[in-house]
Amino acid sequence: MSLRLGSIAPDFQAETTAGSISFHEWIGDSWAVLISHPGDFTPVCTTELGEVARRAPDFAKRNVKVIGISANGLEDHHKWVADINEYGGKFGPTDVQFPIIADPDRKISTLYDMLDEQDATNRDDKGLPFTIRTVFVIDPKKVIRLTIAYPASTGRNFDEIIRSVDYFWTHSVVSAELIPFTDLVSLIVSGRGANLKAMQWPC
Repeated sequence: MSLRLGSIAPDFQAETTAGSISFHEWIGDSWAVLISHPGDFTPVCTTELGEVARRAPDFAKRNVKVIGISANGLEDHHKWVADINEYGGKFGPTDVQFPIIADPDRKISTLYDMLDEQDATNRDDKGLPFTIRTVFVIDPKKVIRLTIAYPASTGRNFDEIIRSVDYFWTHSVVSAELIPFTDLVSLIVSGRGANLKAMQWPC
């Protein structure tokens, strides 16, 4: 089944770093952002999730819950969270509180069509493909309102995701935001643009 804007996000049961969940029940009356990651401990994924953790207040004030998914198991996920917090602390207080789904068998990644069918190198030692960097924004009625797909080598810009959520909240036009070069450098140096730094790194 192809997932399109307006489709109902498939429900699933999963083990996460915050315990067992039923996805629709976990969303409840909130908005949700589901973000996929090719694998634990890779530099792009680590900087991305550190940025998400530091932006937690921005998501919370918009009634948005964030959940990650990666092709590793729970044991790796818990070790990875500690690594994200340690590395992210170089840029600002970093404390990953959102759940990360364990998906070593790729069942959920397959359900949401997240697997990398293009990059033959983005596979595990058994030959199973890892995910690309997919974003799903899901509303309280469990309707998919936004999807973005990045190749595994390219980090995401979470300012863009938050800007899109703002549109759904206001139902008004939210114009594109151009970032001057001097401001871009400032974002990177300050650490608020850690996700922009991630764009320069191979996975």
